[in-house]
Amino acid sequence: MTEAASKKQEPGTFKAVLFPYRSLSPTGFLILMTLIGITSFSLGLVFAFMGAWPVVGFFGLDALLIYFAFKLNYRAGREYEMVDLDPRQLVLTRVDPKGRREIFDFNTYWVRVNLLEEHDGRTSLSLSSHGNEIVFGSFLTDDERKDFAVALHDALLTARTVRPA
Repeated sequence: MTEAASKKQEPGTFKAVLFPYRSLSPTGFLILMTLIGITSFSLGLVFAFMGAWPVVGFFGLDALLIYFAFKLNYRAGREYEMVDLDPRQLVLTRVDPKGRREIFDFNTYWVRVNLLEEHDGRTSLSLSSHGNEIVFGSFLTDDERKDFAVALHDALLTARTVRPA
């Protein structure tokens, strides 16, 4: 998912933050885990009363595994990428889930936006300059990558026509 900067931008500048989409809100997660917990506990009690008490542990283990899977998914969702363009340079900042940053900067006149489309519709978005290529936006959908490639390409063309201050 993309979020363009909402404040007024100078001519020839472009700012965007790319981040993975998470459809389940924290409130939805709490509701889902509550329902799973209640269901697991209730069914575990039924089996315990029938004499199959070891099954209770498996119901608890299932709920615990689901909880940890969602927590890992939310942790991965903290990853994001920032694209900052001005008439002189394009800066791509990649922040991983642990908060580590990688910064790639490109000269505005030499950088190219590449959108590789496979025969099955899958896409790959990258920036290239002087023989180096950086793939980014891998967590976006194919349509989001296509839209962002067009927007960034148009912004690059505009930035190249503006004189740096």
